[in-house]
Amino acid sequence: MRVGYLQFDPVFGEVARNLDLVEARLEQAEADLLVLPELCATGYQFVSQEEVFRLAEPVPDGETTKRLVDLAARRGMTIVAGLPERAGAQCFNAAVVVGPQGVLGCYRKTHLFFEETLWFTPGDSGFHVWDLGLAKVGVMICFDWYYPEAARTLALQGADIIAHPSNLVLPHCPDSMVTRCLENRVFSVTANRIGSEARGGKDPLTYIGMSEVVGPRGRILHRAPRESEELTIVEIDPAEARMKALNTYNDLLRDRRPALYGA
Repeated sequence: MRVGYLQFDPVFGEVARNLDLVEARLEQAEADLLVLPELCATGYQFVSQEEVFRLAEPVPDGETTKRLVDLAARRGMTIVAGLPERAGAQCFNAAVVVGPQGVLGCYRKTHLFFEETLWFTPGDSGFHVWDLGLAKVGVMICFDWYYPEAARTLALQGADIIAHPSNLVLPHCPDSMVTRCLENRVFSVTANRIGSEARGGKDPLTYIGMSEVVGPRGRILHRAPRESEELTIVEIDPAEARMKALNTYNDLLRDRRPALYGA
């Protein structure tokens, strides 16, 4: 299975321009699963609720989802992409999962970070896994990595791969995803962005790049640089993520003792 990411620098508010760039970069890409960053078409640093509501889109009827569905159909791939979702009067930091047949689903970010708590409603979708045939894929978004329960919940639902759209500014995530993969025996594809934003007189946010694909035994299969755009696709065997035996006596998931894990 061919999996990968596109790391790039979205221009805030220029949705059509950012989607044009994504289409141009992926037009010749050969992948089964491609992950794009969090809020990949809008940019991240909002300054007002009105701005969020204006740039947010309904799923599946918004411009971003429709264009990604068309792209997925042309390229024969599944795409996971972050976007602001508008649902009635609420806005969610979300990610759509689209494939050649259309929209497979939408995940709403569970753990909001920093000023996201001002602009978005905490996600209510719960964690889901989609069966792509070649592999089962779960989704979490950026700061969800900080909570081991997120990746573990996806692993317990049978995820072989965790797709992880991100706008990372903290330095710890790339190395922490090694642990998330190791402790769950799953692959992960983290798609981060690059560049910086300083809007509305706020302190600038600088994104750390370092998008990566990590294997079930904690090996970094590829990691992007910090400051440059990169499209990377690597070949994996999803069956490796189904081997939960650690040795003759221990099985990662079978040996859990949930009765003792209460608060």
